[in-house]
Amino acid sequence: MIDRLPQQVLSLRIASRREIATDIFAFELRHADGAELPAFTAGSHIAVQTPGGSVRKYSLANDPGERDRYLIAVKRDRQGRGASIDLIETATEGAVIECSAPRNDFPLAAQPTQFIFIAGGIGITPIMSMVRQLQSTNRARFRLYYCTRDAAATAFRDELLAPEFHGQVVLHHDGGEPDRALDLWPILERPDAAHIYCCGPRPLLEAVRDMTGHWPPAAIHFESFVDAAATHRPEDRAFRVRLEKTGRTIDVGANESILDAIRAAGVEAASSCEAGTCGTCRTILLAGEAEHRDLVLTPAEQERAIMICVSRARSDELVLER
Repeated sequence: MIDRLPQQVLSLRIASRREIATDIFAFELRHADGAELPAFTAGSHIAVQTPGGSVRKYSLANDPGERDRYLIAVKRDRQGRGASIDLIETATEGAVIECSAPRNDFPLAAQPTQFIFIAGGIGITPIMSMVRQLQSTNRARFRLYYCTRDAAATAFRDELLAPEFHGQVVLHHDGGEPDRALDLWPILERPDAAHIYCCGPRPLLEAVRDMTGHWPPAAIHFESFVDAAATHRPEDRAFRVRLEKTGRTIDVGANESILDAIRAAGVEAASSCEAGTCGTCRTILLAGEAEHRDLVLTPAEQERAIMICVSRARSDELVLER
């Protein structure tokens, strides 16, 4: 989650708004005068300010070759903080909303000739941009595995079932029953030259991570739509971090992240996804035992680094090189 837009702000008109799956709405955003929008690459997102003032990040789902529009898909999250409901129920066609320029924390690797995409629920949005680009440029082969509850909950279903995607897309519906989940092991059992891109709910990302430990780490890419608050657990406890360069000691509460705690103490810290998937907040760990909750660091890297947006401490104190 972010609380304000970056400095460069775009005022864009909602050219269309439509429900594309159960509780999922697509918004097409354009300049009112039809001018070109800032370029983006597949996997990019924009920050959007809702009518109520909340700011949330949404992945761009259209082909990066399109310069006249941005397409985002928003899921109505009845358990969230209200931003998605505000956008869906308040932002109407023709209204103008403020957005950031695109940023990419989940880019397509440049060299691979094969890709495996695994998406769950609303996690299809950045991957739609990727498969649209690959399809339009014939740059590389790919296969998409898209997991949803049922056909009605499957965003972009009609497009993915179109002839141009024949043989490249597998839609899997589990009916909300864990024992009917897609069996990922036959897909991931044998490493090959492909790169894997996975976006969706945390359990899906963790399952893919656990089944790809024998793959080259550089070939595995994750993006999550949850922020640090969603990774808190009932058993979380308070601890301290000591910043080696300044000698400061900062308390981290049971319900806050290291990132939030040090920012509240006036320490600047870079971040982007705040879900443990992009690596922006990577910090050198000098001492203490960390509880790693990210999807970026390898076991070897966890000995000397920590993602401060989601990970915590098993010891009473962590010493960070800051």
